Amino acid sequence: MIPATDSRREASPSRPLPSVDPVEQARFINGDHPNPHDILGVHPAEMDGRSGAVIRVFHPQANAVEGLPQGGGRIRLHRIGEDGLFEGFAADLSPPFDYRLRFRLPGGEVWEQDDPYRFSPSVGELDLHLFTEGKHKRLWEHMGAHPRAIGGVRGVAFAVWAPNARRVSVVGDFCQWDGRRLPMRSIGGAGVFELFVPELSPGGFYKYEIKSQDGKIRLKTDPFAFLMERAPGTASVVFESDYEWDDGQWVSNRRTINWAKEPLAIYEAHLESWDRVAEEGHQPLTYRELAVRIVSHVKRLGFTHIELLPIAAHPFSGSWGYQVTGYYAPTARHGTPDDFRFFVDHCHQNGIGVILDWVPAHFPKDDFALARFDGTALYEHEDPLLGQHPDWGTYIFNYGRNEVRNFLIANALYWLDEFHLDGLRVDAVASMLYLDYSRKEGEWRPNRFGGRENLEAVDFLKELNETIGSVHPGCISIAEESTTWPGVTRPVAEGGLGFSFKWNLGWMHDTLHYFSKDPIHRRYHHDRITFAMLYEYDERFVMPLSHDEVVHGKGSLLGKMPGDSWQRFANLRLLLTYQYTRPGKGLLFMGTELAPEAEWNHDAGLDWGLLEDPSRAAFSRFIEVLGRTYRERPGFWMLDHVPEGFQWIDCEDRENSILSYIRRAQGETLLVVLNLTPMPRTAYRIGAPLPGRYVQLLSTDDPAFGGSGYETRLEVDTDSQGWHGFPQSLELALPPLSGLILFRTH
Repeated sequence: MIPATDSRREASPSRPLPSVDPVEQARFINGDHPNPHDILGVHPAEMDGRSGAVIRVFHPQANAVEGLPQGGGRIRLHRIGEDGLFEGFAADLSPPFDYRLRFRLPGGEVWEQDDPYRFSPSVGELDLHLFTEGKHKRLWEHMGAHPRAIGGVRGVAFAVWAPNARRVSVVGDFCQWDGRRLPMRSIGGAGVFELFVPELSPGGFYKYEIKSQDGKIRLKTDPFAFLMERAPGTASVVFESDYEWDDGQWVSNRRTINWAKEPLAIYEAHLESWDRVAEEGHQPLTYRELAVRIVSHVKRLGFTHIELLPIAAHPFSGSWGYQVTGYYAPTARHGTPDDFRFFVDHCHQNGIGVILDWVPAHFPKDDFALARFDGTALYEHEDPLLGQHPDWGTYIFNYGRNEVRNFLIANALYWLDEFHLDGLRVDAVASMLYLDYSRKEGEWRPNRFGGRENLEAVDFLKELNETIGSVHPGCISIAEESTTWPGVTRPVAEGGLGFSFKWNLGWMHDTLHYFSKDPIHRRYHHDRITFAMLYEYDERFVMPLSHDEVVHGKGSLLGKMPGDSWQRFANLRLLLTYQYTRPGKGLLFMGTELAPEAEWNHDAGLDWGLLEDPSRAAFSRFIEVLGRTYRERPGFWMLDHVPEGFQWIDCEDRENSILSYIRRAQGETLLVVLNLTPMPRTAYRIGAPLPGRYVQLLSTDDPAFGGSGYETRLEVDTDSQGWHGFPQSLELALPPLSGLILFRTH
């Protein structure tokens, strides 16, 4: 390095500087150059027989530019043409070397910055290789916007995949959203563009300006943005987490849990409408406010997990989160990503798991997001018969493309890793599995074997579940799958898709159909409530009474129940008792505990004032006791997944509309008897699997729950009268529209 006082750094050249090739200069000025670092930054050069370096800078508003080498002195840069390109020669300096730039702008403003074009690429060759192979399990650590230090200089490293773009620039407040200022370079042949911008810090808004092959300019949000501007804004936001977790014990214990053998009672919640702040214009609560309120609520009701409707960034609240535009960004409606980390952390510290509803089946056509990202069908298929969903007006991911598959699988791992989530509920799996899903003849394209199966989606789902299992053991995946596709929850090694659980939508539809019938007619629909047991062990099931059943004119669960007010509450208690005590895990949508008359309204908070009504307060107490009973009795969950955990006592009494069955595990024997009519039975006999005394754990007809208080037998001893194929039996008193749970004591 020459001394700082050496005048050679300030001297004007005796002849024109070694300028850039005119063709390359024109490509750059026109926004068609894929590697601006070939022109800008510092490069070896010779002039007047002296070796040194040339620095080139582009700034269309600058009047003058100087280079300021770290060792001192100045390098005058001279304007090339009228477009804003400057260059200057530094004798006896060999690149690379550290320097800053000083810009003099109209009005006398002077501004300094390290030159973005003097830094090496911020994404490594191995990362690019893994991405193109579709195998990068921590892709989010390299793509997107990352505050970091390079060569001792703090700034933000940007990287985006846009292989068909003519030019990509990062734009934001820091460059007056001028796409000419910060063009990015394409590196490694992977179609990834990157740029390190010094002296940027978290909090800045940004997007990518993409010039496509047709010459059009598109402003796109970052597919890997960790934070998005709150709607209706659509900018990405530079974010850096500084959250310190306090759930280490929970995460460590989770690794060894087999949830098929554990209690799993899921509270499905839409955070934006769970509760709102009335004094602030009915704004949604923050993640931190929600954490404190919702955790105490679900703990009291006995739930083990909260399942969140999608919280990835989505501009339209009416989509409930299913129209995702920011796959790596928790919605800013409730705060920052670290606020969401607090939400999960607080849940874990209170013994509550968190499951996220995840949407890899489709994405919206909003022009600012993934749709035709670089001017081509990048994340989606070009062929509309493969790439567009007819029901939702959305695009379908191209699961056969390595980079797209990597984007999604890394996204699943991102939520589990960065936010310590306990599992994913995968939305709309059936729409992924079938090429003809919701399509008429001629509206779909067969696979290479002439079939209707989406082979690429099948492979994607298998890879997803195997990856989750290997990287995050103890985390679960739940398929919303509405067809008879075989082996959804069978391990991939055994030919299955590898999910932990599958929503039993057949059970849900049959059961709600049955309960909607007037009890006098239920004898004619008896098979609807028993049919699900015929295929119960084909899969590992979750029984959902979800948000889908209380919207679009379907009414609330209470509203589906027949009869007068008392009978409707009694029927609803009976429905939930059946759900909690039969095989399979359970899911209830938020608000069920309030028994509202109206269906769910996503634009308002739940009507918590309903709990002032004595009948609803009693119903909420019932769910609390039912949840506690479920969690405390292994017979209701430990052998859910195998036939040994369940046995019918009688499933054929259609004339009386009564069901009775056994749940068992670890030597524990539980009996459940459901009287599905308003007719009490004073002496109803059922067979007993073992002799001894059976004690009543719960009656849904208890006055504390809003029941009639019909007198039951709290303790019953078996007698030697054979019944229902058992050598002993019990005689019970069954209240109207009630469920009884009994426990064998000895």
